[in-house]
Amino acid sequence: MTTENQQHAITRSLLFMLLLYGGMTVVAGVLAYKQVQLWPSNLAVEAGIFAFLILVVISSTVAQLYGDKLANRIVWWGFIPLGVSSALMTLVLALPASPEMVQFRPDDLAAFEQVHSQLWRVWLAGPAAYLVSLLLNIWLFSKLRGTSGDGTWGLMVRGAIASALSQAIDSVIFITLAFYGEFAIKELLLGQMLAKIVLSFLLVPFLITGFVKFARWLDRAET
Repeated sequence: MTTENQQHAITRSLLFMLLLYGGMTVVAGVLAYKQVQLWPSNLAVEAGIFAFLILVVISSTVAQLYGDKLANRIVWWGFIPLGVSSALMTLVLALPASPEMVQFRPDDLAAFEQVHSQLWRVWLAGPAAYLVSLLLNIWLFSKLRGTSGDGTWGLMVRGAIASALSQAIDSVIFITLAFYGEFAIKELLLGQMLAKIVLSFLLVPFLITGFVKFARWLDRAET
């Protein structure tokens, strides 16, 4: 691992993670509009959780390999694809639909505009939850390094704890800002927190170790 004061070359693994990270910041907000039931309970979770957990994994992987300074920088730079995609969506909604779509696909047009015109709260809630939770995840992940060690087991423990705590905070911020007043958010909030905590312990540790190994393999293959 390099020190935080060193300049980081854009290695193959870092480029891969940057590209994936930018894509996930955009798609997380789009997926968030659908709530998915957590079978077999009646609890629900917004589908953006799946993309957001990948953001957690990438930020933790970058912190492990390159240091938390670069990981924090990537989180801040993530606002660029968020802002550009939001501006493009606003532009597309403002542009008139083609006569062919109005005549032959009015249902598709109405569905598109109904969903995406209501995304403004999601687009506003997303960055707030995104910034707080991911910076918290990186901070916790790095602070726990001295207590759990730097081996595979320590990496998995650090990833699980940091993800679970940061994603619980993320759920409270995002669900409250995005959906409060639209419908009863209790079940969605409980489902979101439960899903993120469970996945943080069952899935995130293995994804982080897998990403770290894959990144190192990519860099070896590059030489």
